[in-house]
Amino acid sequence: MKTMSKKAVVYVRLKDGVLDPQGVTIQRAILNMGYDMIDSVRSGRFFELELSSGNGDLTGKVDEICQKLLANPVIENFTVEYKE
Repeated sequence: MKTMSKKAVVYVRLKDGVLDPQGVTIQRAILNMGYDMIDSVRSGRFFELELSSGNGDLTGKVDEICQKLLANPVIENFTVEYKE
């Protein structure tokens, strides 16, 4: 019997109200290219985690990893999507 692996896709972005200098720089570049329909840009990052189907609460463990390593909870929020 083949075990199905899961993938967790983690999206991390700055909280609202936190200055995003990378987003501002990207927005300026877009405007300089002549695209004037962009009102703002917020940058972020994502991680793809391949999960083995082990015992335990995978969701809780992934959240723990995000809080301890992948995101700075003081200035960033994260969301996780799970895919088969």
